[in-house]
Amino acid sequence: MKNLSINTKKAFLNYGIVIVFYIIFQSLSAGGALSNSLKGQLIPIVVYMIMAVSLNLVVGISGELSLGHAGLMSVGAFSGVVAASCLSDVVPSPGLRLFLSILIGAIFAGIIGFLIGIPVLRLNGDYLAIVTLAFGEIIKNLLNCIYIGVDEKGLHFSGKDEASLGLAPGGYSIVKGPMGATGINKLSTFTAAIILLIVVLVIVQNLVNSRTGRAIMAIRDNRIAAESCGLSVTKYKLTAFVISAAMAGAAGVVYGLNFSTIVPKKFDFNTSILILVFVVLGGIGNLTGSLIAAGLLTVLPELLRQFRDYRMLVYAIVLIVVMIATNNEKLKVAVAVAIDKIKGKKTGKEGEANE
Repeated sequence: MKNLSINTKKAFLNYGIVIVFYIIFQSLSAGGALSNSLKGQLIPIVVYMIMAVSLNLVVGISGELSLGHAGLMSVGAFSGVVAASCLSDVVPSPGLRLFLSILIGAIFAGIIGFLIGIPVLRLNGDYLAIVTLAFGEIIKNLLNCIYIGVDEKGLHFSGKDEASLGLAPGGYSIVKGPMGATGINKLSTFTAAIILLIVVLVIVQNLVNSRTGRAIMAIRDNRIAAESCGLSVTKYKLTAFVISAAMAGAAGVVYGLNFSTIVPKKFDFNTSILILVFVVLGGIGNLTGSLIAAGLLTVLPELLRQFRDYRMLVYAIVLIVVMIATNNEKLKVAVAVAIDKIKGKKTGKEGEANE
């Protein structure tokens, strides 16, 4: 271990955290030590870990603020649900059907991320955040207007209502506009979610330590200097954004196939902010922190349910404490500057009095 690089040690630490998390909760679940509500939170916890890691690739590694990650997640969720429904008769194996659905969801989300990223990533700062927020809301509203059904002739689409699909006898609706996707065959498992999380960690960590990752971080640190060295800013920023979008889509598939019904409203602005909170509190650019923050903050409201009306107050207090703990160095600097200013004012008043 002494001969390993720091990046390799961090990678093994992240893998170890995931494996220990899986072993502990799998053992507790097998022994009946987990409540049904907490057992139902296992897959969402892992999904939010994946979302936090994927968003950290944009916010932490690329240095861009994106507020539309939930929209990309919804693209993966609904495309994965449609794919799983269409493959139910063709692919009898649930595991293979889940794998193909994840692949399709990641591809669709990656395509949407590419189409959004071409115009959006030419912006910077607050403008980028506002536009990604707008695209996330546009995707949610479009899903509210889409009706998808399937019969022996294939898929049918409509933007009007369910009756407009014109399904043949034996066909059925998959996506029903504002009602979302109903009657979903649950394919997601805790093990599959953990495997996807490990795959995402492998992709992100290898990307960060590659030539492309170093170029992305160089652009983040100094855009003008990177451009002067011949680096294409749009190309590398778009690469990070598309990869992040594809991983968000894959996470959305696992999330969508964990419930019997999903609605577009679930993937709104609040979900994007929640994922951003995981990234910020875990440390921007810190994958280990993102894993821990996503896991703790997802399960915390459930653990505080016994406090009823006070649980969200306790949750807010915990967020504040974690924020202070993760930014203690900045707080020290801020306090020191404030003290210096106070001393300076006192010195000035004493000088005026002496004069």
